[in-house]
Amino acid sequence: MKGAPHLLPARLHEFIAQCTWTFAKSYADTWPHEYIVREKVDEGSFVELVTHIRTHGYEDRFYEKPITYFDHDDMVYWTMGSPIEKTIIINRCRKEQTFRERQKNGTLPEQQPKLPKFDR
Repeated sequence: MKGAPHLLPARLHEFIAQCTWTFAKSYADTWPHEYIVREKVDEGSFVELVTHIRTHGYEDRFYEKPITYFDHDDMVYWTMGSPIEKTIIINRCRKEQTFRERQKNGTLPEQQPKLPKFDR
């Protein structure tokens, strides 16, 4: 499932640190996570981070949907898999809040969430 860890370049580490991450309130009780929106951050750094996640991440699932995840500093990063030019959101959560960990620990929500219509 998961290959050797790949370090995040310093410039992307700085980008992540300087971004204002928004808590996803509509998923607070089921899938707590944060996100950044492409139009509100540096375009070049956003695209570089998406590319890094997809190049150096690992494939896993969110229910039936395959997702490429990337682990960095106790957080897990992902997008919803749209082509890069259409990707508008980068998500992140703590590792214990991922589908895989919650499935393993028996802490999945009772109902599968409906994914938002954007950035599928």
